[in-house]
This record gives sequence, structure tokens and C-alpha cells, in this order.
Amino acid sequence: MKKPEEAARWLRARDHFLILTHVRPDGDTTGCAIALCLGLRSLGKDAWIWENPQFSSRYLPRMEGLLRTDRAEDATVIAVDMATESLLPKGGEGFAGTFQLCIDHHPSNTFYAADTLLDASCAGCGELIYQVLAAMGVEITPEMAEAIYIAISTDTGCFRFSNTSAQTFETAAACVRLGAKIAPINRQLFEIKTRGRLELESRMMAEMDFYCGGTVAICCLPQQLVEELGVNEDDLDSISGFPRTIEGVLVGAVIRDSEPGKVKFSVRTAPGFNASTYCAALGGGGHAAAAGASIPGTLAEGKEALLQVLRQDKTLWK
Repeated sequence: MKKPEEAARWLRARDHFLILTHVRPDGDTTGCAIALCLGLRSLGKDAWIWENPQFSSRYLPRMEGLLRTDRAEDATVIAVDMATESLLPKGGEGFAGTFQLCIDHHPSNTFYAADTLLDASCAGCGELIYQVLAAMGVEITPEMAEAIYIAISTDTGCFRFSNTSAQTFETAAACVRLGAKIAPINRQLFEIKTRGRLELESRMMAEMDFYCGGTVAICCLPQQLVEELGVNEDDLDSISGFPRTIEGVLVGAVIRDSEPGKVKFSVRTAPGFNASTYCAALGGGGHAAAAGASIPGTLAEGKEALLQVLRQDKTLWK
């Protein structure tokens, strides 16, 4: 599929939808799922969101009545904002090979679904969902508009990241016109920090390692520290971008060991450096400015693996 209109026709011709989000669901995948589910239901379709066990408590109230844990035999399985089946959520491994449609904006998409609507020019997958709903003739409610706004605002760092385009602002403006109340959303998602989060940032700063004259910053975040500080996944939201907030850092990475025997990389880069390329070398992918990957091993092994990849970029490692 090349156009939202094609996806709209595809969706209108089907029913019994089950929408999946990716592992460690962020605001984009979650907001997309909510908006799409509500939009399909407004057309009289049977639509549900598969209950990702890692959904943030920030978003759960918006999903009341939309979640299910079982899968009907006649389900039309859809993925939103999921570039590859390696990003299937915990407990969702059985969905591999069953996706009938994927709506995504990641250039690293592996086209694992039978049909794919992909537009890498979109800053957030929420932009695509807005276009699809409009093409289906959905009367977008304030509830849907707020879900779309959450999707695009979180994937652009509240419109601060380089992926933000004129279309992104136009979609956000449309959400406001449709009744989205964005001030409380912005405060909840981008202003308020718990004391635990602030303590975490302090500890991370103390343990940060810098390379290449301070242009590369890598921080290992042990699960033991997360548990010691009592922070939850909401506190950890956007923590991946923390190293890049430091002056002079062009490539920042956070490495976590939240699963035994496995480490997860979250890489953020300045323009001119490709996070997706770095993470692809580790079996992952994403966008030029933000990408991720996971490999077996310890934090120390993961850090060395990432450093080996970064050293291959001679424009960075001088």
C-alpha cells in the first residue's frame, strides 16, 4: 500500500480487528492503537487492542473498554508503529506471521505483514493514523484527537526533534481544532518529573562515560538501580534521550539489562549521524535520530558491542 486511501478501503472491507503495539510501548504506538480502535468502532466495526503487559499507567485510563487478552479465530491482526516482529510485546510471540496489515513510519520496516502502509516521512505514526481515519470518513472525536496528539507529540519530543515537519504541526493543529485539550497532556508528558526520576538522572550523570572528546555519551542503566530507586516505567519514559541533552553530545546511548541475560540499546543521534545504522549492526533498527536493538549478554558486553559499532563510523570516531 502506498496511500492512506488504500488502507482506508482495506479496513472498511474487513471486520473483527485486533490491534497490536510494540514491546515497551511508547506514546506513538499506544496513541495510534487507541485512535484506530475508536475510529473503527465508530464505523460499527468490532475492534480491540491486545493487552500489552507493559502499557504505561499514564495511558491505561484512555484504554478502558478497549483491551482484550484473547484472540478470536477470525481476528484481523494489525500492527501499529511496529517496524519488525522482533518488537512483538511480551506474550505476543504467537502473533508472528499472522499480521494482515502494518501501519508504520519506520524506514527500517521489514514488511513482515501481508500488507503494509509505510510513510517514513511522517515524524510519528500518528500522522498516518490521522490520514487513514480521515480517508475512512471517521468523525474524529476529541478522544481520538487526543490519542493522535499523544502519538505525534511523544515521537517528536513535543515537537523539538529534527523529525518534526510542517505536516506534523498541521496534524497537531487539526487535533486541537477537533477538541484535543493539549495543555494537560503536555504537562503530564513533558514537564512533570517524580523525585525518583530526578534521582535517576543524577545517578546516570555520575556514571556516564564520554568518548571522542565528549561527543559520544554512553550510560549503562542496571535493573538493580531501577529497583533501588523504586522508579517505574513511567519514570523511565524518554530516559533514552537523556545523554543527548548534555551539551556537545552527538551520539548518546542508554543500555539496560531489564531482562535476565539480555541487554537493550536505545541510541539517539544528532543530524549527520544515523542511529538506525548503528542499531541495525546489532540486529535492531529505527529512525536516523532514534533507534534501538537488543542482544544477549551483560551490560559490559553490550557496551563493548556498541563501542565496536561506533568505532566503524570514521566521521564520528576520530
